[in-house]
Amino acid sequence: MVISVASGKGGTGKTLVATSLALSLKDREKVQLLDCDVEEPNAHLFLKPTFTHSKTVSIPIPKVDEERCAYCGKCAEACHFNAIAVMKEKVLIFRELCHGCGVCSYVCPESAISEDGREIGVVELGYSDGVRFVQGTLIVGEPIAPPVIREVKESAGRGGIVIIDVPPGTSCPVVEAVKGSDFCILVTEPTPFGLNDLALAVETMRELDIPCGVILNRAGVGNGKVEEYCKKEGIPILLTIPLDTEIARLYSRGITLAEGMPEWKEHFLALFNRIREITNERISSAKR
Repeated sequence: MVISVASGKGGTGKTLVATSLALSLKDREKVQLLDCDVEEPNAHLFLKPTFTHSKTVSIPIPKVDEERCAYCGKCAEACHFNAIAVMKEKVLIFRELCHGCGVCSYVCPESAISEDGREIGVVELGYSDGVRFVQGTLIVGEPIAPPVIREVKESAGRGGIVIIDVPPGTSCPVVEAVKGSDFCILVTEPTPFGLNDLALAVETMRELDIPCGVILNRAGVGNGKVEEYCKKEGIPILLTIPLDTEIARLYSRGITLAEGMPEWKEHFLALFNRIREITNERISSAKR
């Protein structure tokens, strides 16, 4: 089973939930945690893994042989990202815009385009107290995160429970991270900002046809609008975590909720069982 932990906005507690869920399950299931928030990975600060392997992530960047180029402009026309501009006797490559899709070399009638690799990030693999851990880190200044996220997901081992710590928001990195998940936990907070971004995240999950449920973090502030929204939309609230200064103190010291307050392990085990029930019901309904 693949479980993504996402939200519409940053700072809601995705890593708090992802790490605590992984540590709560590790004695009962084979567990992997993938930190796909590659622009600012931070799950390692809590799991403190020992890394055993690392590999660079590169994307192919076009390189034009000007002697063979006929300056027909077909490569620029085919590029959806405006990474190529063809002048009268010059081809300009905007490397930062290139997504490495390779379509320019495919459509070139003169075979004048080859490809060079450009390093954009690194993926690291290791273990933390029985949890297999994979994280990706995008090089500072690089604008394209999905290739690094794909490499993190491809580095996951087979079998067991895979928990994905998803980037914030609802843009391309989020879609890449949650794609293929069996279930998505949406972590939110009971504030107007939390509700607004939760609604965007729910819309994204529905577009991707991924079942989802909500964890309400920092309960006790704001208002009841999030609960009203979830009830109206038929979205289950799977767990409620109160606004607690002790949780904040533990988190600031790099201690997960499952470690610092062990009684929460049972809550996360119950959360997992509820997710399994929902996914099994969905599978059974699809077979009917």
